[in-house]
Amino acid sequence: MTLADCDRVAEIRVRGWQHAYRGMIPRSYLDGLSVARDAERRREQLARADAAVVNLVAEDAGGEVVGWSCHGPYRDGEVLTGDAELYALYVHPDRLDRGAGRALLAESLARCAAAGHGRLLLWVLKENVRARRFYERAGLRPDGAEEPFEVEGVAVPEVRYALVL
Repeated sequence: MTLADCDRVAEIRVRGWQHAYRGMIPRSYLDGLSVARDAERRREQLARADAAVVNLVAEDAGGEVVGWSCHGPYRDGEVLTGDAELYALYVHPDRLDRGAGRALLAESLARCAAAGHGRLLLWVLKENVRARRFYERAGLRPDGAEEPFEVEGVAVPEVRYALVL
């Protein structure tokens, strides 16, 4: 991912949230998401990210960015561990089920293994059945950890998935 990709990645992330989390996260929150604000946040994060944080994009045959993933050290509160964490994986809703998500996940897994991480961990909304099936098809499994998450006063708990690399 480059700085030039940030606007498209922000669009993918915001549209991904609005599509995937409909009915799980309050609509007022989803409707209030801003591609412009998210693009600025992406640029800031990319500019200050350390080498341990990897942002990847998936492009279609014409070179258009259709998906984005980000991984790095697992965050246990404020402490970074030896495991890896998939912080984000989004594919534009118009491009779902065409392999971009699988390709991004496979590349993240390969890079995390090559970096010597023992496991890949990720958090997914407990009610996000589509995402959970996606990760389970790739071999990840819930490891029993759950975390509370709240959006505008609505509880949207997350479950942690893990894969030994």
